[in-house]
Amino acid sequence: MKKYIVAIEETIVQEFELAADNADEALNVAKEKYRNGEFVLDAGEVQLKQMSVILPQDKATEWTKF
Repeated sequence: MKKYIVAIEETIVQEFELAADNADEALNVAKEKYRNGEFVLDAGEVQLKQMSVILPQDKATEWTKF
């Protein structure tokens, strides 16, 4: 039997509330809070799950949703 490496990727969504004067400021504040570890995603709602098999010579199969 051969051994394979499988990469699994999940996209999760979690909402955070903050105060700002406009959408651009809200985005900048959220980025800063994320970088500073104030906004940390828990095991939120999974929006996307996909996997790929890593092949020799740094190649991989296409991502497969599951």
